[in-house]
Parts: sequence; C-alpha cells; structure tokens
Amino acid sequence: MKQFLFALLLFTLVLPAGAQTSGTKAIDQLLPVRGLAIAAPSREGVNLFVKFIDEELAPAHINLLVLRIDWNYAYESHPELRDHNPLSRDDLGKIVDACRRNGIRLVPQINLLGHQSWAKTTHNLLRVYPEFDETPHVNTETDYTGWPNDKGLYCKSYCPLHPDVHKVVFALIDELMEACDADWFHAGMDEVFYIGDDNCPRCSGRDKAELFAGEVTRISNHLASKKRRLMIWGDRLIDGKTTGVGLWEGSYNNTYRAIDMIPKSVFICDWHYDRAEPTPVNFATKGFDVAACPWNVAEVAAQQLDMMINLRQQSNPVLGERFRGVIATVWTGVDHFLKSYYDPATYDGDQSDKKSDARTLKSLLVAYKTINNR
Repeated sequence: MKQFLFALLLFTLVLPAGAQTSGTKAIDQLLPVRGLAIAAPSREGVNLFVKFIDEELAPAHINLLVLRIDWNYAYESHPELRDHNPLSRDDLGKIVDACRRNGIRLVPQINLLGHQSWAKTTHNLLRVYPEFDETPHVNTETDYTGWPNDKGLYCKSYCPLHPDVHKVVFALIDELMEACDADWFHAGMDEVFYIGDDNCPRCSGRDKAELFAGEVTRISNHLASKKRRLMIWGDRLIDGKTTGVGLWEGSYNNTYRAIDMIPKSVFICDWHYDRAEPTPVNFATKGFDVAACPWNVAEVAAQQLDMMINLRQQSNPVLGERFRGVIATVWTGVDHFLKSYYDPATYDGDQSDKKSDARTLKSLLVAYKTINNR
C-alpha cells in the first residue's frame, strides 16, 4: 500500500485550484492522454479483456489503448503471417466495440523495423520472408547466447530498403486499421540495434539516422495518405551518451539525429522505467506531441505524471499542448497480467517493494479517478 499512498500524495500535490472542477473536463485539461500499451489477449482471453476495459480502464478515464497485435490476428492479406489460433475479426470486434462505447481510442500496434526476433526465436515476418532480413548472416538459434553476445544480437530487424518489404507491411497495416476502425497506428520501432549493417547490400555505408528517419517517414506518409497518424517509441531519437540514459532508453548508433528528419505529426511515446527522465522536453521543443511511458515502478509512474502535468502548466500554451500525458506499459503476457491484476495478493503490503506492472497501473487508475473528482 505504501506505493499507492506515495503516488496519491504526489498526484494531489500537483493539482492547482483551477483544476478542482468535477467531471471529465478537469482531467482532460490536466492530462489529455491517459493510455495503456498492452499485448492483445488470446482468443480465450477476449471476454476477460473486454471486462477489464469496461470495469477498470473506462471508469478510471483511460482514453487511449495501444494494443500490441503483431501476428495475433487472422490476416486475410497475408494469412501466412498469422500466429497459431490468432484473433478472428469477430474477436477483435469485441475489443473494438468495448473501446468505442467507452470513448477509448484504440491504436493497433505491429512492431516494425526492429523486434523481428526475440532471443532464439525469429518472428513471423522474417521466418516467412527471410529475404527481408537485415542480417541474414546472424542466426538467432545459434548466435543468441544471452545479452551481450559477440554478434550484438538483441532483436533482428528487417531491411528498410528491401524493395518488397513495404508491400507486405503496408497491406498488414491497412487491414488491421480497418478491422480496428482506427485512425492512429503504433509501429513500435524501439531498440533497433541492427540497422545499416555493413553486410547488407542495400544499407551498407548509409547514414543510420537517415535510414531510421526514412522508414519512420515512409510509414507516416502511408498513414497520412489515409488521414491516419503514426505513434512510435522515442528511444531511438534520444542521444543515449550525451543524455546518460544509455543504449536501451537512448541510441548509441547515431539514429538520434533522425529527430530532425521525421514528420512533426509523429506521436512520441517516451519510455523510461527506473526514473522520470525529463526527455519529453526534448521532443516537445522539437515540435512533437509526447507522452511519458512508465512500466512497473509506481513511484516512477507518479513522478512521470507529476512531471507531465507540471510541464503542461509551466510552459507557454504552444509548448504546453505538446505534453500530452501518460501511457502506462505492460510487457508481460496479457493473460498473466490480468491474473496478477485481479489477484488481491498483488496488492498485499508484503509485496509493496517489488516491481509490478499491475500495481503500477492500479496506482495510475486510482490517481486518475482522484484527479477527476477534485
């Protein structure tokens, strides 16, 4: 409980007298975006997930749901890329309907460019289309020996300059956007370590920042042509050395210079999990809308919420409007997460010092209700 009390204390301290009006309008002014980024459920878990939306997210004024679908959908355009027993159109429709009736913007996500493998497993796109692989000479099964390793293998990437990759990727995006009745799309694009590889016949010798910016811009332009908007994680646009945030939360391979090369319409999800880094300022001053994204430490989430509200209030109106809010993240499987979320033992005082995405999200939901009722 002490995480909850600490969080609520911070949330109370940031509220000015002018924000103490009842109704959703007050929280919209203070924090326009209250989001959650989470994996899509299994087919068997859809009904519980809908219950979670209706009974937990909506009453706490969550208004944006980034749903990490990847290959967990029965694509018609490329059925060869489906996971085993993926969500059907009807399954996904239940989630779409739940979001619609609760005023929640549903943002489907497919991890693009990076995160095409995990540990020793190559994901569907490169498994089915190995010709798209940026580093075909790296074998996930034999070369991944944990991190770090002598191949620098964390996750594989597709080659952004392969002439056929976007025919596949854009077909998936278009189909998923229609199925979700969505106008925003999240492309992931975090933790891209393999880009501009020296052995790639198309990318070798090219500027990594230009390669990254080119892919962001191409995806953004495709979406914009249909009046849709792109969201991405922000880590590749942060200079990891100069800022001190490191090679995970920032870039060590110079992609950070892409921040000056991509469309300003791209919405940046700025994730930091161990401290409330003030990097949203970097994105906002460059002209981007940005949200702070916590994970599994309630105190850090409280500090990020405090920071975003204060930045909105202390900035001039033009700059302040770019600090959009907070998007909590969940990186465990959704079925496991919901089991933890609904388990009373998760909130036992004996567990309060342990990291927990369920407790962190719960503390944010409680805070949003508190803010809205001031």
